[in-house]
Amino acid sequence: MTITSQNTGGLFYVGYGDSTYVSGEEYLDTVTLNSDLVIDKQSTGVAENGSSAGLPASIDGIFGLGPVDLTEDTVSNAYQVPTVMDNLYAQRTINSEVLGVFFSPASSSDTTGELTFGDYDTSKIMGSVSYVPITSTSPASGYWGIDQSIRYGTTLILSETAGIVDTGATFILIATDAFKKYHSATGATYDNTTGLLMISSDQYDKLSSLYFNIGNLTYELTPNAQIWPRSLNTDIGGTSDGIYLVVVDIGSNSGSGLDFSNGYCFLERFYSVFDTTNSRVGFATTEYTYATTN
Repeated sequence: MTITSQNTGGLFYVGYGDSTYVSGEEYLDTVTLNSDLVIDKQSTGVAENGSSAGLPASIDGIFGLGPVDLTEDTVSNAYQVPTVMDNLYAQRTINSEVLGVFFSPASSSDTTGELTFGDYDTSKIMGSVSYVPITSTSPASGYWGIDQSIRYGTTLILSETAGIVDTGATFILIATDAFKKYHSATGATYDNTTGLLMISSDQYDKLSSLYFNIGNLTYELTPNAQIWPRSLNTDIGGTSDGIYLVVVDIGSNSGSGLDFSNGYCFLERFYSVFDTTNSRVGFATTEYTYATTN
């Protein structure tokens, strides 16, 4: 809290997919992203002791950038809570509710990342951004949801279905039936320590690309993009010379309405644009799409 914090009297509670949660009191305050992006009376949640959403002590909070519908019933005295993007737009700080997101692979020399509010950064992309509409399938439609299919090499492992694009997820999650096909095709073994699939050097040499068919375009996730950065293996409890795959089981078969989550390991290879104004999500290739940094 700061000297400008205003207690709204509201209590908030936000649960997460891994059964963790964060709760506490809601305040309004001035939020400064940089000198050109200052938000007045932005809702902020002050977490109570012991309420951390499973985050380590080194992380001070979560900066939510999802659709406003996800705020429904999270605060006791409000139906919805205007998001950072909503307020930037309402206060005429940005001309459109568009967010551009750039990640670089964690093992590359450029690990800064970038959020662009109100537009996207053309210097970060190769070619142009291609858009698809938000899916109409629930529950993915309440998030940054899209429709896509996935091939492993020439083998279709997930027919066109709905899922989400999630900057808050580390891995690429796919439906259980699709994951079993991927598991079998790669010849990987399950590693109990990391909870990830593990392959040998010979299997890595034979690994095929994953192809994400989104709209009229296909986005290739190369073999190198499918593995966890080897320089960070010990951070997840792995061995320094292990090769771990970043595709994991979402926990339910396809047809649930949320059959995949394209997380950070996908988004570090493709620039993403989240366009609230036009209800669409866009992607573009970057200098890291075909990089071999892992």
